[in-house]
Amino acid sequence: MRTVKICGLRRKEDIEAVNVLLPEYAGMILSSGFRRSLSRETAAELKAALDKRIKMCGVFVNEETAFIRSFLEEGIIDIVQLHGNEKNSQIDELHSLYPGLTVFKAFRVRNKEDLKEAAESHADHVLLDSGTGTGRTFDWELIRDFPRPYILAGGLDPENVGEALRILTPIGLDVSSGVETDGMKDPLKMKAFVEAVRGKETV
Repeated sequence: MRTVKICGLRRKEDIEAVNVLLPEYAGMILSSGFRRSLSRETAAELKAALDKRIKMCGVFVNEETAFIRSFLEEGIIDIVQLHGNEKNSQIDELHSLYPGLTVFKAFRVRNKEDLKEAAESHADHVLLDSGTGTGRTFDWELIRDFPRPYILAGGLDPENVGEALRILTPIGLDVSSGVETDGMKDPLKMKAFVEAVRGKETV
């Protein structure tokens, strides 16, 4: 079964919605400077309210390992998602510090050279995206023959995810702006997205 990750959660209402839908992953932006960035206090509150069956991903952009570790040590996140220019050395460091930790690494797909770097990543899972929260898709033809399992992101929504699954074989789908209305998570769009991936009978 393909996994679903709903990212960019910010409010208790968002958590209540995902607790009903039970995607495999939820995501919070823990680096500052982005529209969906959270304070540590808010992140801790959202994690405490999250159904234990859902893994919380902390999304970091070019952060020091010590900053990432603080969220792991406090139990605010279960999974680390690196979304900047992080190198394999930092992924190796995290794996060494936390055996068994799952690390996602996002890559912006513009050309075949970007895919070469993604294919050689030491991350447990690579996430192929159009950028950092762009809300736009990229040329899916570029990844038809990508040589390792991947999570598809970038501009997905309830309307186009079916087409993505018709032509690609990702192990997971990651959505954020595609399930928002006026910049906030929309429970109906979140439900429609999960149904489009899994089928209506599973929700």
